[in-house]
This record gives sequence, C-alpha cells and structure tokens, in this order.
Amino acid sequence: MPARKPGWLKVKAPGGANYVRLKGMMRELGLHTVCEEARCPNVGECWDHEAATFMILGDICTRNCTYCAVAHGTPRAFDALEPLRLAEAVARMGLQHVVITSVDRDDLPNGGAEAFAGCITEIRRRLPETTVEVLIPDFKGSEQALGIVMEARPDILNHNLETAERLYRMARPGGRYDRALRLLANARRMAPDGLTKSGVILGMGEEWDEVITCMRDLRSSDVNILTLGQ
Repeated sequence: MPARKPGWLKVKAPGGANYVRLKGMMRELGLHTVCEEARCPNVGECWDHEAATFMILGDICTRNCTYCAVAHGTPRAFDALEPLRLAEAVARMGLQHVVITSVDRDDLPNGGAEAFAGCITEIRRRLPETTVEVLIPDFKGSEQALGIVMEARPDILNHNLETAERLYRMARPGGRYDRALRLLANARRMAPDGLTKSGVILGMGEEWDEVITCMRDLRSSDVNILTLGQ
C-alpha cells in the first residue's frame, strides 16, 4: 500500500471566489498567465490572494524546454493591443507590484521586446505607483532587444539561469548558459541603479557544487536577487 502524502504536499483544488473572478477577467480580456499555461499547482492559492504572473505574446512558445509545460509550436500573430488589456487587468486587480513574463518568440524581430516595453509604459501611464517586474527570454543574446526593454525602465529585470551549465543541452536546448549570464550583466550595465534577478530550479540532476557555481556566476554578473525553487 503506497504511503499517504503529507498534508503540506497537498493543495486545494482551485475554485474560490477570487479565482473564479480572475479566471473570468482573463478570458474577457484575452490574457494569458504562466500560472495556467505552465500548470502551476499553486494557481488556486495565488489567485485567491489576487496574485498572478501575466504571460504576454501568446500561449505558444517557439522553444521546447524539457521542464516547462507551456505549449510549443508556431505562435499566432503579434497582438499590438495586448499592453492596453494587460494594464486594464492590473488596474482592476489594484496591483501594487506586477510580474510579466512571456513565451519565447524567436519568430519576431527583437524577440518581442517591444511588447515588454509597451506593457511597462502602459502600466506606468495608468498606475504610476505600481512597480513592474519583467521576466524576459534571452532574445538570442540581442543587446538591441534588451535595450528596448531597459529603456522602458522596469523596476526589476529578471532572467532565469534555470540550471547548471552541464544540464543546459538536456533541459534548455534553445538557450545557453553563458548567454543568460551575459544578458544579466548587460542589464546591470544599461541600468546601474536598477535591480536584476534570476532563478535556479533545483532537482533536475545538478550537483551541490554546480548550484554553488551558479550562485557565484550570477554574483559575478552583478545580479541582485536570486530565487531557488523546484
């Protein structure tokens, strides 16, 4: 007989009043969240507390990272009005801090950097006191694309390193370890007073010393904030 799972490992099925309201609003405004698209098990708890991470540029990614549940394939056309709808959602939710990420859009010029800049600008126009964190793709290492985002002055520029260099080919075949570090270093160079952030996933086969190496490499890239998760 299999052992019962501990209580702390279980989550309630989503369905609270705020969850239902937010889901309806996302559908009404035609917005996506990484909470849903990545099948996060904590979506019910976060949405009940009116916390969500918006995912722009559609729901289909041009890459296929093995740890990610977001659909991959040929994306739909770029939606230039998405920043307006996202800012409307932020206003309705009354958010003091908003997190925006995206699928990879290697099919678009500058990887969709203009969409990030548009979202930041529109949120600032409507809600000047709201802080904005963007979790961006690597834009294939394009400094021009990164510059477009940085010119919009996000409060936090986030790009996840994700895993140890040895595991990149397996876990993140479209990315490169050195490119991720270079992007973060360039972001600090472009905005010395801004905050940069990165995350590492634990439990994908990395060794302890590789985690320490990730930390050291991120610090060498002048990253301010590090998150560790699974």
